[in-house]
Amino acid sequence: MSKGHGSEGADAAPGRSAEALATARRVLAVEAAALAGLAEHLGDEFGEAVGLLAAAEGKVVVTGLGKSGLICRKVASTLASTGTPALFLHAAEGLHGDIGMLTRGDILIAVSYSGTTTEVVALLAPARRLGLPIVAITGAKDSPLGTAADVCLDVRVAEEACPLGLAPTASTTATLALGDALAIALLERRGFAADDFGTLHPGGALGRRLRKIDELMHQGAEIPRVGVDAPMTDAFREMSSKRLGVTAVVDEEDMLVGIITDGDLRRAAEAQGDLRALAAREVMTSQPKTIRAGAAAEHAVAVMEELAITVLFILDDAGRPCGVVHMHDLLRAGVV
Repeated sequence: MSKGHGSEGADAAPGRSAEALATARRVLAVEAAALAGLAEHLGDEFGEAVGLLAAAEGKVVVTGLGKSGLICRKVASTLASTGTPALFLHAAEGLHGDIGMLTRGDILIAVSYSGTTTEVVALLAPARRLGLPIVAITGAKDSPLGTAADVCLDVRVAEEACPLGLAPTASTTATLALGDALAIALLERRGFAADDFGTLHPGGALGRRLRKIDELMHQGAEIPRVGVDAPMTDAFREMSSKRLGVTAVVDEEDMLVGIITDGDLRRAAEAQGDLRALAAREVMTSQPKTIRAGAAAEHAVAVMEELAITVLFILDDAGRPCGVVHMHDLLRAGVV
């Protein structure tokens, strides 16, 4: 009996798989249509909301309940990670003490698709007493939430992906996307750059890639360097003691004029034999590729990979070597 039951299930599997695939495509089509509709009916009120958010002296507080509350958490997180101080306030918890998160100078983003969620609407009066501007995100502009807000962003959708029309699906997707749009518009208005992003994301692979090269490079006495007229015996000693397989060659003003690498030594030895009688200027590679201090570590990696080199000198604003980094340093730091 068990074998027969398993055989019947196997025979039905292709049909069930096709049905599931059809459902997935229908859900995605409904949600894609919701986003397209949102983009079409979004108007000047979006710019007004961005203006209010950008002008806030304090933080952005995003509040909601249920599925909308979960979306609010993500919206607040995205705002915070892109340069707009923000936090999530659970609407129900807000009515039981957490409303203390709100302070003068803040701005409130209140989210409720129906615009009638009791806990969300109840937070509006305390926010008003503090003089907070309110941005509503709702699917019902004429609702209590929509009419009470300074700016109302309409996220109405034609239908939910749920066949029962009950589970928030397309509407929460539209709300999430609108939150992303607000965050990116604010990012652009503030001139938020990759360096700023790296400052706010010090952990993980992203944070490692965006670290400043200044944090990883060898500095001061660790930088191998010799003068242009230094004998090659000095260059050998410097390269050996600093263990980077390279030395900078600098002029009397400490400006970088060339470098000597292990490869330069091999090529010069093949061409001229004994190098001890030569000066650094006769062996060095002139005008080596460098980067400026303050560059992202991933930029150093890109330059080194493009040129197939393993060591890179970093220059200060005057053009003097202020650091040197080896590919091994970048590997140890997890940048590569």
